[in-house]
Amino acid sequence: MAGYNIAAALAAASLAVILIFHLIATFGLPRFDFLNLHYEPGQWRKVAHQQPMGSEVPLLSSAGELYLLGVGKADITGPVVEINMMGYADPKQVGSGLRQRLYSRAFIVGDVEKPDERFVYLVLDTQSGDTAVRHGILQGLLELSSEYELYGQENVAVTGTHSHSGPGAWLNYLLPQITSKGFDKQSYQAIVDGALLSIQRAHESLSRGYLTFGTVDIEDANINRSPYAYLANPKEERARYGSDVDKTLTLLRFQRAEDSKIMGVLTWFPVHGTSMLGNNTLISGDNKGVAAYLFEESVKNDPNAADCFVAGFSQANVGDTSPNVLGAYCEDGSGEECNFEDSTCGGRNEPCHGRGPFFRKKDEGSSSCFEIGRRQFEGAKSLYDSMDEAGTPIRGLPVKALHTFRDFSNFTFTHPNGTLVSTCPAALGYSFAAGTTDGPGAFDFKQNNTGSPNANPVWSVVSGFLREPSEEQKICHHPKPILLDVGEIEKPYLWTPNVVDIQLLRVGQLIIIVSPGEATTMSGRRWKEALKTEAQDSALTDDDPIVVLGGPANSYTHYIATEEEYGIQRYEGASTLYGPHTLNAYINLTLSYLPYLSSNTKQKLDPGPSPPIYTKDSLSFIAGVLYDRPHLFKSFGDILNDVKLSYKTGETAQGTFVGANPRNNLKLEQTYGAVEKMSEDGSWTTVKDDRDWSVVFRWKRTNSVLATSEVTISWEIEDGMESGLYRLRYFGDSKTPVTGTISAFEGASGDFIVR
Repeated sequence: MAGYNIAAALAAASLAVILIFHLIATFGLPRFDFLNLHYEPGQWRKVAHQQPMGSEVPLLSSAGELYLLGVGKADITGPVVEINMMGYADPKQVGSGLRQRLYSRAFIVGDVEKPDERFVYLVLDTQSGDTAVRHGILQGLLELSSEYELYGQENVAVTGTHSHSGPGAWLNYLLPQITSKGFDKQSYQAIVDGALLSIQRAHESLSRGYLTFGTVDIEDANINRSPYAYLANPKEERARYGSDVDKTLTLLRFQRAEDSKIMGVLTWFPVHGTSMLGNNTLISGDNKGVAAYLFEESVKNDPNAADCFVAGFSQANVGDTSPNVLGAYCEDGSGEECNFEDSTCGGRNEPCHGRGPFFRKKDEGSSSCFEIGRRQFEGAKSLYDSMDEAGTPIRGLPVKALHTFRDFSNFTFTHPNGTLVSTCPAALGYSFAAGTTDGPGAFDFKQNNTGSPNANPVWSVVSGFLREPSEEQKICHHPKPILLDVGEIEKPYLWTPNVVDIQLLRVGQLIIIVSPGEATTMSGRRWKEALKTEAQDSALTDDDPIVVLGGPANSYTHYIATEEEYGIQRYEGASTLYGPHTLNAYINLTLSYLPYLSSNTKQKLDPGPSPPIYTKDSLSFIAGVLYDRPHLFKSFGDILNDVKLSYKTGETAQGTFVGANPRNNLKLEQTYGAVEKMSEDGSWTTVKDDRDWSVVFRWKRTNSVLATSEVTISWEIEDGMESGLYRLRYFGDSKTPVTGTISAFEGASGDFIVR
């Protein structure tokens, strides 16, 4: 009997061993914290945390599909002085300092089992994406190690937050270069290098994790600045929506699987980056830069947030939105609302200005900017805090990306009504020069101008001198009266793009439209609805498809208005480059290419005609820094006007130093100014620097001949700051005459008490 029991036990043990080895061969070993090792066929590797057996294959659970996720952030702050700012197209708006550093924020989503199926979504604190900038990023990726060969033309999306408060002179085409006196290599390279660094950091952070999607309405952060044009859309279509702008912020949460920590959030919400006014000369990321900053600061001590946490606030269908939520009024002493149809005051457009929440403060829009950013942050943070209950897991595969170039100078397609229509070579109408209520034009053009222009005759002469549009071009763009026939001007090089980017991204049931232009509210709604309907009808996704729109991205093709809005010819219609059928052309192409996002499709799109890159050929009349000299009997960094002995919260501490031109060193990933606090041991610790909204860096040229300048560092002391002993610091670099040697120096204010 004993022998029988022993034999039975040995047989059972043998069976158990066989079963265990079969499980190991199939699923791998469990992860053990105490060993910090995990077996995969052919190798041992370190891991961070215990995970259940079988985690090597994608897990589909209540948390959703397991994806490969990465986030990264890097500084892209270009020259903060002596460069025209990009957005308002005002030659007089030249940078004089820094309110907030600019960043590239990178988000990578990939397939765990197929590492070549992934995409990168970049959110830059810039006015838009750009053809040359994207080209530079792609070239830079090719020059990195072989592991970055996974990123290329198809799967890299370069979007801008549409801030109008960044340095310009980095765009590829001539038209936006005119007000900036051409192209500036330093401004361009700062964006390219920072974007590359953000991608590298995102790539290095890649981990398996889950994506969760959610929405929240923010009622008080945007309005429609062209409601008259919006009303031209069909009444029955407008009746389907509760507002003439989209009030919904959408959020995609990135959660690491190994420790459940949140790596970051990517949001979409439509509001123009025009909170900082046209008279502002301090560089900032405008309201979306504020929102991202506040979100990232809010989770610094959150144990549920990863150390690499990044918050991206991307644009959506931004075209006709405004952050000036109190409406547009006449700044001519009358205090009346601007004319509803053409945004004029007594027949003139220049006095008509939109009003932000704190428009009465004479601070170039800074307070209103912070407030609109805060409203976006608070909406996003409230959603973030409830995502476990309110979020929708992103489920299923594949992870896909498609990209192609199409020539919109004459793209012929079938209109939804069945007729054959075409796009046109790019052209801008007279209302383009009128500007908007966020930034009126300088030559008294009027919006809603569809007839013979009776505006400033100088513009009429200039536009005719540059190129008189042909009758065919006039008919193609009708009812737009053409001011600048930019798409047919090739001297000295192209003024605007005719070749445009078409790009879509997909992960599970989420589809992202990457728009090269500023889609208006209704344009964005139609575009998203068309793709969602097609995705449903074709069973592209297992779950109900979710469609979002991000842009302006990859290039800058100005605006995308509906045909009805185009007929009104306000600013947005006049700035729709390729004629009345522009929107339907984009919809037609993205619908045609949607099957390429299917899990069953292995075929790749034809890349299309490559756009020209003008980084080596662009004109530039931007003078470089010759040299710097200190004030007489002074050294660089010496204090000229010192701080007071004490301050209360809510006051501003300020010190002025002997300065040098900040274009000598952009201080990327560093700082021009800082606030330091004395520790108990007598050492100084940095508590604020120029990435913080409250620390402001201003530079002023005091003598052009002698090349002397001053720098003022200001700290707007926030409520809740600890009492103690503080000082201001200045970090500069001077350029020596003749040799051009650049040398670093530092300055410090006197100590002061915060009570």
